[in-house]
Amino acid sequence: MRRVLAGSLVLVALAGAACRPGSPIVNTDPVRTTTPGTIAGAVRTTAGNPLTERRVEAVDIATGQRYAAQTGVTGGYSIKVPPAKYRLEVELHENEAIVRQPGTIDINSSDLDPDMDIVVGPR
Repeated sequence: MRRVLAGSLVLVALAGAACRPGSPIVNTDPVRTTTPGTIAGAVRTTAGNPLTERRVEAVDIATGQRYAAQTGVTGGYSIKVPPAKYRLEVELHENEAIVRQPGTIDINSSDLDPDMDIVVGPR
């Protein structure tokens, strides 16, 4: 009888430890129905040198909503955005101007638009 009782207590303790409080693992929230897309590229000088630590923003043409990233050591950036049409803006320093940049970027669900490079030169 003691063994049965002890075994039952062990099972109850293990079952309690297996339960986890909080939100469910599977998200059934219907709010987010689309997978974001990604805009990626690099910011370089006209000589091909990477421009590091520059803020790059993807601006939703219809709403003005902005999504940003910082360029890394290779000048690369990657911005996750919801489906929409975007234009890119880059942080410029004194006497700099954009020489080349992509036009309107049309992102659909789960799109990856790579090679959206921006070239910066002297003004």
